[in-house]
This record gives sequence, C-alpha cells and structure tokens, in this order.
Amino acid sequence: MHQDQLAHLAREAMLQRGLQPDFSDAALAQLAAITPPAAAPVDGLRDQRSLLWCSIDNDDSRDLDQLSVAVESPGGAVRILVAVADVSMLVPAGTPIDAHASANTTSVYTAARIFPMLPERLSTDLSSLNEEEDRLAMVIDMSIGTDGSVIDSDVYRALVRSHAKLAYNSVAAWLEGKAPPPARVSEVPGMDAQLKLQDRIAQGLKALRASRGSLQLSTPQARPVFEAGVLTDLRPDDKNRAKELISDFMIAANGVTARFLERRGFPSIRRVLHAPRRWERLVMLAAQHGVTLPAQPDALALDRFLAAQRQANPQDFAELSLTVVKLLGSGEYSVAAAGRGSEGHFGLAVSDYTHSTAPNRRFPDLVTQRLIKAALAGEPTPYTEEQLAAIAQHCTQQEDMAAKVERQIRKSAAAVLLMPRIGERFQAVVTGASARGTWIRISSPTAEGRVVRGFDGLDVGDRVPVTLLAVDVERGFIDFEASR
Repeated sequence: MHQDQLAHLAREAMLQRGLQPDFSDAALAQLAAITPPAAAPVDGLRDQRSLLWCSIDNDDSRDLDQLSVAVESPGGAVRILVAVADVSMLVPAGTPIDAHASANTTSVYTAARIFPMLPERLSTDLSSLNEEEDRLAMVIDMSIGTDGSVIDSDVYRALVRSHAKLAYNSVAAWLEGKAPPPARVSEVPGMDAQLKLQDRIAQGLKALRASRGSLQLSTPQARPVFEAGVLTDLRPDDKNRAKELISDFMIAANGVTARFLERRGFPSIRRVLHAPRRWERLVMLAAQHGVTLPAQPDALALDRFLAAQRQANPQDFAELSLTVVKLLGSGEYSVAAAGRGSEGHFGLAVSDYTHSTAPNRRFPDLVTQRLIKAALAGEPTPYTEEQLAAIAQHCTQQEDMAAKVERQIRKSAAAVLLMPRIGERFQAVVTGASARGTWIRISSPTAEGRVVRGFDGLDVGDRVPVTLLAVDVERGFIDFEASR
C-alpha cells in the first residue's frame, strides 16, 4: 500500500474519533499574518546565545521544542539548562490556531503522516529551535548535585541559539562507543565534551530516580519503512542512551516547572499515573519468575524485579515491559490547586510532574507556558482552577483518541505486510484481556491484533502461539486464533 493511501485512512480515522486533521481558514489566515517577534535582548530577557546549546531528536524531526546545555559550577555541581520554544508568544489564547490546538490537544503521529497540533510553518520554522537561528525561549535552569538531585533551580525567559542539530541514533552510537562522533559534534568546538558532560549528569538523574522506584522499561514502537512511497517494513524504534539523556532532562525540567508554579501560588496541570489497579496480576507475573512482590503497589520492588529480568533474560524484556505497561494503565492530566499538590507519577517515581517541554506538540505544555509567563510577570493566573480542570479532562480524552488513531493506522500498516501470511503461526504475548476482547502482540513484523478464537482463560502477559486468520487494512483489523 502506498503512503498516501495510509494517510487517507489516518485522516478518516481522526474524523471518526472527533479530531480535526485540517486547519480552519481562520487559522490559516492567522498563520499568514504572523510576524516573528524580534529575537533581540530586551528588559527581563537574558541573552544566552553564547552557551553551547544543542538539540537531540529523531532524525526526521523538524519541530524542535527543546535545547539543552550543561555548565560546570564550583563544588562539583553542574547546571543543566533546558530551553523550551516560546510558542505562546506566537499563539495567543483564544485565537483560531489556539482553538485548533485546544480541540486536538496533541500532534497525531500516524504510520503514514504526522498531523501537527500547530501549523507546520509555525512549529517547524517560526517557533522551532532551529540550528544557528536566534530564538526566544523559556529556560529551566537546574543545579544538579553529585548525587543526581536538583539542589537549586530557576525559570526565566531568554534568547538562545542552537549550535548543533543532532539525532538520537548517531549520538547514542557515539556515546556507547559503537561509532565515531556525528559530523556536527566534530565540527562544533567543545561539543564532544559538552555532550559527554550532559550524558554523565543524565545518568546521575536516572540513577537517583531508579533508587526511588522509577521503572526502567523497554517498549519500542514500530516505525514504518517506506521505499518510493510504498510500505516495506515495520521496525521497532528502540530506546538508546541519547533518548534516555533527553528523557531524564525533561523529567527533571517538568518537576522544576511544577514546583515553580507551586511556589508562586499558581494552580497547574499535572501528569499523573496512578498506582496500578491490577497490581495482583503483576504479583502473579513476578511469582512465575520466582519473585515475590508486596501485596500492595510498590514501585521500587517492581523495578528491582524488572532490573533482574532485564539482566537474566534480555531477549524477552521488551515483551515483559509491554505487559507491565499495559497493567500500569494510562497516564492522565489533572489539576493541582496551589498548596494541595497532586498524586504524582507512579512509573517515574516523582511527586511533582507537569508537561511543559513540548508546547509545539502538546496543548498542556502551551497552557503551562502561559501560566509560567504570568507568574514571572507578577500577573494573576490566566486560567481558573475550573478552567484548568476542564482542559485537563479534555486533554486526557483527546490524547486517548489520538492514541487509538495511531494504533489503528499501525495495525493497518501491519495488515498490509501480513496479508500474504494468512494461515501462518506466530508466537505472541497477550497485551489486553477484558470483556471487550483479548489482544496480542507479535514481533515479526511488530504488530498487535485481536484473538477471535481460543481466547478463554488468557490474561495479560501470557505467551501463546497464534494463527493469523484474517486482516482488514481499511479498518486496521488483524484477527488471530490462539492454540494451546
């Protein structure tokens, strides 16, 4: 199947789920009238263009939301600065572009096409933190101690300039000693030492969270491979050291942002993952591996079990991780009123966590940026708690709809590849089991489908041989029969 045919299916799936694939005429007119703000130092804006900023993202990413840089300080501490694109400067609340963003609340990443939350000219050009371009940004400035803890922090507006656009895979291969440094790392004086320092601090942040029960999981998503516009494969997009570096910095930055708003007496939208409701199933899975977990949810005990399994059986760890992720459930957005905090994020082992580092791609981050600016300016909150609660609920719902669209189109892509293989047997792991149905995942190609025969008694985490019965590309259906 051609890429444009899959893209058409994705567009139809968005409409069916209440998402808007196209921008309104009013939004496009607003976009045409946008004049980029002058990127020059002004009162209250720090000039940090001389710092050795860089971006690290996917090879094909053009909407660059963050830059990072490390600055050594006396006494062994290191400052980690994360610059976040100043999107709210270009997208005022209540405008047509904001209306589109608040309706979808997220960019939708399908196997055939990305449907951006903001118009591409805005997200990949006007606000994107592109290489060798001066940009306005919000900076989260963190002082990291030798033990990986955030010992001091600040949030402010600044003028920044990226000196290198880097990609996850090539940076990771170099950091892991598997390849020479990427060209831009060699070309920019000091960038190699800069990245090694960032990597060292990220490892410290990760180790500290791990000691508190942060779950180290491996759940690669399948990325499509197109040749001349025709789908040829679905390959797992594995974690690597560079992805972990950015993830560790973003987790720390989002915690600093949540605490900043708390100190200023502002409410905020938090990202929450509750303690797992199906903990008893996790206890059963651990017991199958000879490990006893506590009767009540315990992130640290669960992470120790996962770490042991990663070491003992690395080839099957991705399947175990997927099972754990399914049993943990989905995160959601909620409102933390000033002075009352929130439940926190079970999987990350953090109690203060918002989304603030991807305002080109997620609406909660754009809302958070507006809150930060109001707090910095000494202005009242631009949103009431009731408004934030409504936004949080809507963002959770739309994120779920976007995930369903993405999953459906991944299945459509997999159905294309599996069509000639009807009747073949595969080894599978059960990823969902409820009154609505039983779902499994196979690994070659990476694909999820439904068990329509032989599903009695199956539960999440079970491994089972299955036979492919039928596929429906348009609807994204892949049907299997389980045999035991």
